[in-house]
Parts: sequence; C-alpha cells; structure tokens
Amino acid sequence: MDEISEHTPSLWANDEILQNWFLMGSPVPLGLLLASYWYFVLQVGPSYMSKRPPYNLTSVLAVYNVVQVLFSLRLFSTGAYILGTYGFFPTECSGDKYSEAHLLSLTGIYYFLLVKIIDLLDTVFFILRKKNNQASFLHIYHHSSMIILTWLSLKHEGNVVSIVFIGTLNSLVHVVMYTYYTLSAYPQFTKYLWWKKYLTKFQLAQFVILIAQLVLEYKFATCKPSYILVTTITLNLVLLIYLFSIFYIKTYTTKVKTNKTEKKSDDEVLLERLLPDD
Repeated sequence: MDEISEHTPSLWANDEILQNWFLMGSPVPLGLLLASYWYFVLQVGPSYMSKRPPYNLTSVLAVYNVVQVLFSLRLFSTGAYILGTYGFFPTECSGDKYSEAHLLSLTGIYYFLLVKIIDLLDTVFFILRKKNNQASFLHIYHHSSMIILTWLSLKHEGNVVSIVFIGTLNSLVHVVMYTYYTLSAYPQFTKYLWWKKYLTKFQLAQFVILIAQLVLEYKFATCKPSYILVTTITLNLVLLIYLFSIFYIKTYTTKVKTNKTEKKSDDEVLLERLLPDD
C-alpha cells in the first residue's frame, strides 16, 4: 500500500506552489468569476440591452483582436521553448516540483489560463452588440470548459510538462485566427483572405493532433499524464471534431444552400463564431 501511495499524486499536486497565485488558491474565486460570467451573458446583459441600441464596438474589437494575437504569440513562443528544451514526452518523473521544467511549465499554463479568461470577452461583446443568438449554450460551454480544464490541469497534474503541447498548439491556431479577424475588419485586405477554407482544415487538424499526442503520451511516455484529464480532454476534442466537421461539410462541400435568410441554429452560430467570418 505504501508503494502505491508513493507513486500516486495527491489530488492537488501543485498546491504548494500555486497557493498564492491569483485564482489558484481555491476553486471558489474562479467559480464566482464563471458564475458572474454566466449570470451576465444569460440574464443581466440581455435584460440590460433589451431596450437599448447595440453598441458600436468596431474600434474596441480591432484593439482586442490585435492584443489577442500578441498574447497568443507570446504563449506559443513560451510553449515552443519548453517543448524544444524538455521534449514532447517527459522521460522521467523527477518529483521535483521546483525544477526549472516544472516551474516554467506551470507559469506558461497559468498565463494560458489567464488568456482563456480574457476570451470570455467574446461573449460579452456579443451581448453588448445585441448578437444574443451567438451567445449559444455551446459557445458558453466551449469557453467555460477551456477555463475549467486548464485550472484543473494546473492544480491536479503533477507532470505539467506533458500538457504544455495543448496550450502551445492552441495558441498557434489563435494567432492565425485573430490575425484573420483583425484583417477582415478592413475591406482593403478582403481579397487577401482567400485562405479561410484552409484555416478551417488547420483547426480540424489541431484537434486530431492533440488527441494523437495525448493517446501516444499516455501509452508510451515514461512519466504519464493523469488518466482522468486525458480522458476528459479527449472526449471534449472528439465533440469539437464532430461540430467543426459538420460546419466544414455544410460550408465547403455542400454548395447549394436553401434559404439564406432562414434563422440559424445555435450550433451553427457557435461554429461560425469559432471560425472567422468573411
């Protein structure tokens, strides 16, 4: 029994380090933040805007998109350094929570969490622009689950180097996506945005690559990531592959569209938000 306990990480493997980090000491602050977000986008925001005209946030969104590109670039460069230095598959579980690899990985994933929290502004902007149909259940779930899974990974995963790849690849995709959003706001750049279709393929490839990396690492790495986290993240990625595949088929394979004025479903609206608009 002692031998088993020695090799089984505690529920909160990184508590000793993270205890004094913003939002990391307890699940309560993050829970309150998410509850406030849900309350605003589902009730307070729509009620407040019901008798008001939509806000013109063109300038705000232009700055927001550029800032997102810069944040994502920084996260990608940090993740690339960690992966290049320590490898994609940790070869051993050192158990040293204060090793350079562990601390650098914790810091990188923590900043990734903060950027995912900033991403919640996407939904806030929808409400303020009176695009309430875009703040669908799946859209809110997508943003919320990213935050929750990242927080749990930070707190629970003793081998955080193993999950750096997820944030690194996702940050690269966001660099490209928010670059597209930035350029699409200017009509003079529209003719150069022919690569939207390939961006959709890039996003689908991201999900497949992440699943492959998680499965291969859990099967072959000497120091394996948590089974629970691997399973949860993989199931979430499978769902995203399904949704994005439907969008791709409808948008690029099926050319005939019935009624363009027909109201779109929440799922379709979510996917059109996750993917850039022309």
